[in-house]
Amino acid sequence: MIEYDNTITIQANFVKFLGITADNTLSWKQHIDIIIILKLNKACFIIRRLKLILSNFALKMVYYAFFHSVMSYSLIFWRNSTNSKCVFKLQKQAIRIIMGARNRDSCRKFFKQLRILPLCAQYIYPLLTFVVNNRKLFLDNAELYTINTRNSHNLHFPLPHLTKYQKGVHYAGIWLFNHLPTSIKNTANDTEMFKKVLKKFLIVNSFYHIEEFINFGE
Repeated sequence: MIEYDNTITIQANFVKFLGITADNTLSWKQHIDIIIILKLNKACFIIRRLKLILSNFALKMVYYAFFHSVMSYSLIFWRNSTNSKCVFKLQKQAIRIIMGARNRDSCRKFFKQLRILPLCAQYIYPLLTFVVNNRKLFLDNAELYTINTRNSHNLHFPLPHLTKYQKGVHYAGIWLFNHLPTSIKNTANDTEMFKKVLKKFLIVNSFYHIEEFINFGE
């Protein structure tokens, strides 16, 4: 029970808002299992049936209409959930269907050929776009420190917070932005250019895991 302003509110295990189901632990399990997985399985079925009569070009449009639209919705919130692994498996299944590949074939080259971002890269793209579109919410190190270092143009991390906060949009956005190649960070003042070079970078490298992105160029 929660009491606020002399009003007692019954605590709920989950809440639905704008197509998102958030549970009281922010694990996103219910949202992923009940909403996303169900719809993505249906999308894979549709793609498989249409594979018999459509070209890969047309199937790619079907993918974006039925699969990508579901997978990408609110992705920046639930991607860090451990349950997101199931979503990535279904994405690779959809890609294999489009390309007529076997279950054990690697999908990385297919992602590149189709110019489709894997789940991890698809998470990075809108998150960093959010950062650039909302720069007033973030501070550069150069705004806080007078000493000029190679990290001067990185975003400043706030003081340590709870783990839940560190998995959130604000903290994760800073962390990923600071690991971008300098050439991409330098375009941050031009939103359209930033989105263009970032998209190209993510397509070329086709990151499967955040660690691959973080370790890029090291």
